[in-house]
Amino acid sequence: MSSDAATVEDGLRKPLLHTGSWYRMAGMGSRQSSIMGSSAQIIRESISIFLCVFIVALGPIQFGFTCGYSNPTQSEIINDLGLTISEFSIFGSLANVGAMVGAVASGQIAEYIGRKGSLMIASIPNIIGWLAISFAKDSSFLYMGRLLEGFGVGIISYTVPVYIAEIAPQNLRGSLGSVNQLSVTIGIMLAYLLGLFLPWRVLAVLGILPCTVLIPGLFFIPESPRWLAKMGLNEDFETSLQVLRGFDTDISIEVNEIKRSVASSTKRTAIRFSELKRRRYLYPLMVGIGLLVLQQLSGINGVLFYSSNIFKSAGIASSKAATFGLGAIQVIVTGITTTLVDRMGRRVLLIVSSSLMSASSLLVAIAFYLGDILSEHTRFALGILSLIGLVVLVIGFSIGLGAIPWVIMSEILPVNIKSLAGSVATLANWLTAWVVTMTANLLFTWSKGGTFLIYSIASIFTVAFVKLWVPETKGRTLEEIQYSFR
Repeated sequence: MSSDAATVEDGLRKPLLHTGSWYRMAGMGSRQSSIMGSSAQIIRESISIFLCVFIVALGPIQFGFTCGYSNPTQSEIINDLGLTISEFSIFGSLANVGAMVGAVASGQIAEYIGRKGSLMIASIPNIIGWLAISFAKDSSFLYMGRLLEGFGVGIISYTVPVYIAEIAPQNLRGSLGSVNQLSVTIGIMLAYLLGLFLPWRVLAVLGILPCTVLIPGLFFIPESPRWLAKMGLNEDFETSLQVLRGFDTDISIEVNEIKRSVASSTKRTAIRFSELKRRRYLYPLMVGIGLLVLQQLSGINGVLFYSSNIFKSAGIASSKAATFGLGAIQVIVTGITTTLVDRMGRRVLLIVSSSLMSASSLLVAIAFYLGDILSEHTRFALGILSLIGLVVLVIGFSIGLGAIPWVIMSEILPVNIKSLAGSVATLANWLTAWVVTMTANLLFTWSKGGTFLIYSIASIFTVAFVKLWVPETKGRTLEEIQYSFR
């Protein structure tokens, strides 16, 4: 019976999208016909890696577009469908609810059918969800579409950073991992920009494009070599790694490192929650969860979701344009961050990021407190002060706290607990995001200055957390990082 069960399990744990024999033919042809220098090998490796990252980055673009969609469309949807403010708030928050469900399932889906297969699974509900929203006649279709989108985004938010970390060479892993967050900010900015000109139904139709392109793109990239090695698919594992590193590159050292890493965790090993209490598992799990929770406690989602209302309260007339400006700044600074992660290290950028966010949140809090005390003549100056504070807040977030928690989570979790622990960490992130988004409006109604003071304190705690507990992972292989926790 146990043999039969193992056979069934092996049948389940197969790549949904197979690496494909054309890679082997390309590799054989390359070895037979090509004599290349080391610089050309690096170029070929980079092209292969960048192509993979470019294709899977369509997932986070979808993620960002989902997050940004509700901001520019609020008044149109409310007027067209006759919704109340509370009904639209439910619509906005259902993406987080769906993402929590997706986060719970993401680890097991990625474990059983591979990283590429899970991205395929995530794309389908995203496409259906956007179509449901675009054809909605009442709130029921809106809600169903938003839940489906959220489910897909929950899977994407775990799978993409893990896939990138597992395919990237150690000298590029931080920069390529940051492309995940860069793509999210591009998606948000596109939603803000297109929302200025397009009706909400047309905007929803455009929402299907990233996943529609992602699905065929997945057939042209290799599966994660580390996942293939864990599943015991050694031939596919070596083929995938050879494609990623270049056909003329000697991969024997890296192959042996990965094989040693997965030797202690065969594909039939099941990790229970009780085993996560062991230090080698608990410490990286707590670091991963801590960073992803503190990322959201900084209040960034509340600020971005309600930025138009915050700008109005500060006396800024063109609030939608200012919101788009914030989105554009986020893209630019996150793009710069991708070039710094592997040079300056993760810890330095996280400390600088959290310090800037704490100072800027305090600046905005002071501006709102003074606005309640001082006369109307000072309103314009305080509006400018709060605008500067919000811009610095977004810059601070984009420097480190936006991208790096996902990078570190994908780096430090040991391979045999990655599916379970990664799901828990991703769920914690989405649960905190939901709480922050749901409470932000209530807190802003209570006291805008008090709200930003709370966010400032959370960012101070993040600085302390990084200094005390977060390890530096720059320049180390995944196997070296995970071995250090033993």
